[in-house]
Amino acid sequence: MSLSQGLYQKQLQKLSPQQIQLMKLLQVPTAMLEERIKEELEENPALETGEEDEVEEFENDTTDEFESKDAESELDGSKDEYENIDISDYVQDGDDDIADYKMRDENYPEADDNKTIPHKVETGFNEVMLEQLSQLNLNEHEQKVAEQIIGNLDDDGYLRRDISAIVDDLAFRQNIQTSEEEIGNLVLQIQQFDPPGVCARSLQECLLIQLERKEAAGDHVEMAIKVMEKYFDEFTKKHYEKIQRGLNITDDQLREIINQIIRLNPKPGGNVGDSGKNEAYIIPDFFINNNSGVLELSLNSRNAPDLRISEGYRDMLKDYDRGSKKDKRQKEAVLFIKQKIDSAKWFIDAIKQRQHTLLSSMDAIMNYQYNFFLTGDDTELRPMILKDIAEKTNLDISTISRVANSKFVQTEFGTYRLKFFFSESLQTDSGEEVSTREVKKILSDLIGDESKKAPLSDERLTELLQEKGYNIARRTVAKYREQLNIPVARLRKEL
Repeated sequence: MSLSQGLYQKQLQKLSPQQIQLMKLLQVPTAMLEERIKEELEENPALETGEEDEVEEFENDTTDEFESKDAESELDGSKDEYENIDISDYVQDGDDDIADYKMRDENYPEADDNKTIPHKVETGFNEVMLEQLSQLNLNEHEQKVAEQIIGNLDDDGYLRRDISAIVDDLAFRQNIQTSEEEIGNLVLQIQQFDPPGVCARSLQECLLIQLERKEAAGDHVEMAIKVMEKYFDEFTKKHYEKIQRGLNITDDQLREIINQIIRLNPKPGGNVGDSGKNEAYIIPDFFINNNSGVLELSLNSRNAPDLRISEGYRDMLKDYDRGSKKDKRQKEAVLFIKQKIDSAKWFIDAIKQRQHTLLSSMDAIMNYQYNFFLTGDDTELRPMILKDIAEKTNLDISTISRVANSKFVQTEFGTYRLKFFFSESLQTDSGEEVSTREVKKILSDLIGDESKKAPLSDERLTELLQEKGYNIARRTVAKYREQLNIPVARLRKEL
């Protein structure tokens, strides 16, 4: 097959930088929007914070245009007097150079997504372990081996890497020769560190370490140790009858043994240092208030910042245009200023478009789930998918998906993630379609009201739901139960 060259014509659909910017802004939650605006203000000196009425000259009533635009339409911006400036007036004869900054797209850097978010500095789990290690009387060789062991502990405090693999790591990476026996001895010493249970290689070993270190070890603690050593699998699967027969104990004794075990910490490393302390504070994007039976929707004020184009940049552009001398250096200055003003306008327009898209999407969701926002009852939720809201707002499904992602709404019944309101439908015996969220709520209530001494099986739960008119199969009940993080009946059983 010979190679050949040819001219071909094809149509391609490509997003403009402005459309990409808008899509990124739609995905940004309110908590991070202020930081995104701050970054833009630092990058673009033509953008300032201020009242909107100061930029009327440059906006040309763009707000009305947004009422009819789709969220993914290109933001063309308004025509301003500086756009009529003829750049060719600044070009000298034979001057075809283009300013270097004109060839760059600094306002939409791809590296934005990879920026490091700063975190507060605290003493971590690894540092706590190394501090205790320094109190052991170890030689230099043992110190390095022990540091390697601590470096392999995970966030929960477990040593899940094989000892043979640690031996190889030390040999190939640090040229330190050791043995599995030496590492095993050091592991036993590290297991004496606080909190009890660290450096365990399994949950069983972790719980045993904690039981053995109890100061007031009584009969129940000793029996709990026997249960962990000989009947661990039976305990995890709640086969309490086998444990009773094997140890010949009463129900009261078994109950006390279980109480001793469930008070232990299965993740000893999770409460040390800064582990597990990166709490996420939810800032709602929307507020819905019930005003005497009428729902009122409002957008968080953080989503509507006051931005304007710098007065100084506008004046500089006008001054350059009025000047009589128009050379290459002034041409570059005009191009730079014009680019920054265009970028500022695009960003202001994108923020306004974001506000409009968020409000219109949330308004459609609120009207679709009106009864739920009035009552707060999960059974009032209607089946709703992204397509339903896209059709009501005349927006694309992908746009609705971006709006629903990482967004929250605050109601009088609590704060909900927008994705909470989307669910598939299930048909009842009468042919009515109900939300799967409603079925899950009823399923959760049934399990919550059951007797823990005789929990309901999936088959029995299926029968109870069918009696209520829900046409549902047993495997569907099992799937919903798993989605609710509810274990099987045997594991819900209590003495």
